[in-house]
Amino acid sequence: MRPADYERFERTAQWMEEQAGKWGLSPFPMRYEICPADVVYSIAGFGMPTRFVHWSFGKHYHRQKIGFDYGMSRIYELVVNSDPCYAFFLDSNTILQNEMIVAHVLGHSDFFRNNGRFRHSNRQMVETMAATAERFESYEQRYGVNRVEALLDSVLAIAEHVDPSFYYLSEQGGAKIGPRQVDANSLVNLSVDLSQDLLLFLMAKAKGLEDWERDVIASVREEMLYFWPQIETKIMNEGWATYWHTKFMQTMDLSGEDAIEFAKMTAQVTQPNRFQLNPYNVGLAIWEDIERRYGKEEMFIVRESDSDSGFLRNYLTQEIVDRCDLYLYEQQHSEWVVVEKDVKVISQVLLNERVHGGFPVLRVNADQTRAKGTLELMHLYEGVELDEKYIQKTLPHVARLWGDAVSLETTVNKKKVKYVFEGGKTKTVAS
Repeated sequence: MRPADYERFERTAQWMEEQAGKWGLSPFPMRYEICPADVVYSIAGFGMPTRFVHWSFGKHYHRQKIGFDYGMSRIYELVVNSDPCYAFFLDSNTILQNEMIVAHVLGHSDFFRNNGRFRHSNRQMVETMAATAERFESYEQRYGVNRVEALLDSVLAIAEHVDPSFYYLSEQGGAKIGPRQVDANSLVNLSVDLSQDLLLFLMAKAKGLEDWERDVIASVREEMLYFWPQIETKIMNEGWATYWHTKFMQTMDLSGEDAIEFAKMTAQVTQPNRFQLNPYNVGLAIWEDIERRYGKEEMFIVRESDSDSGFLRNYLTQEIVDRCDLYLYEQQHSEWVVVEKDVKVISQVLLNERVHGGFPVLRVNADQTRAKGTLELMHLYEGVELDEKYIQKTLPHVARLWGDAVSLETTVNKKKVKYVFEGGKTKTVAS
């Protein structure tokens, strides 16, 4: 923005925050930061502004930054689920773009604060991640960079295999155990079922881990649990923010030129995509349909109580499927052909894709693990096979954490197959 635009930006942001309250929104106090592209894309690559360093985050940064440098993609803003809520803007944005983004992030902030999936969120996660990064740096100095990086490679390889229902566990006496404070003794005393939380199981049961290694696992798990509600509500959240930024901007007295620019920006953001669901497009369409059919009050009830699964199950209609081009396509020869248009079928496909955040569901067979010493994992097969290349690369990481052999039972070509990693090699055996 030009220096002269900053005063306009501050006036608009203040008006929007006041107007948000009049419309029933209750966002966190906002902090706006206008940053160069290197900073914004670095935050996007790491996922947060204060996260620990790992080479995989740098890979994400470079991929996204190259897209920006060559004009193939653009991140206008990033918003953090925290109190206060931090929003980061590109310094190359126009004043109108930044005004629209203020409206957009107010919608996100309201959603973070009020949706039930975020009720256990650590609202001071920026500070928590900064403290985690400092601890990891101290581990690198004490145990060596290579050892810490190798451990993080293994933990991040299975970071999605957590059970969000264990975000807080009640100890005897009613005290709360935070996600990074869980230790083996507390879990034994609680007699909880760890079978669906692989990271938690390893923290509690892997005998060869040192305390600092358990802390690394616990910290990564805590961060994954922080991000999990965003995975569960992506369509709702982006649709809610887009609905409100549209309402804010349509209320403003825009010039003809600004109105055209705003219309173009919103059209770009909400453009349907035949090959993947656009959460801005589908989310906005469903929210507008809820308002039309049930009224504003229903919108706020849904915003508070639902996740994407309930949102799609209860409110996706045939009309929205048609309008958003949510049809199922299949490649036949050199062309993509529509093979399904029915909302019931499409809704079920979308719901299946959102089970456990879209990640494979693994469970620990605790009885077999105790009996054999081998960590026995089972894949809950629901029609989608695991990628064998990923199995071959991931099992060694699990074995490194477990300290012994690891097996994984899954389904390939409708037959049970068991992969076993032992002695540095992976083999398949009949299940």
